[in-house]
Amino acid sequence: MAAKKRHWFWNLLLVLTIITCLSALTMHYKNWIKTAPDSIRIVSGFYVETVPYSELDSVVFLERIPPMERLNGFSALEKEKGIFREFQDSLTDKKAYVFVDNISQPKIKLVYMDSLKLYLNLKDSVETVNLFHGLQEKLKMRMTPN
Repeated sequence: MAAKKRHWFWNLLLVLTIITCLSALTMHYKNWIKTAPDSIRIVSGFYVETVPYSELDSVVFLERIPPMERLNGFSALEKEKGIFREFQDSLTDKKAYVFVDNISQPKIKLVYMDSLKLYLNLKDSVETVNLFHGLQEKLKMRMTPN
């Protein structure tokens, strides 16, 4: 019996699907942090957040992030990424941005623009601690009068 030959369109569609999935996985693989003199930019795949140091209100080191409802994003193994809404604040629709590469490690909580929250950590805990100390220095420099 002769086997049916698959149409070229389905082969092309299969290859494009695999390439798209691999590129999405690569983009979300880790948090890409870019520090500038006036802001910090966190990029993780489709999620991009820029926090100006002049708008930074507090920087805290946390063991766990509070329970939240995911508005969009994903969780995979040790990663937690996306836009969430905190359970305790059900009257307002305040969003929290989560860029966590390793859920079992401590996280940095940034509060900026009076009420926006961002939780992040990096795969390497030493890099997370160094980022935390750098952000604390930026906050102290902003708070001290000239």
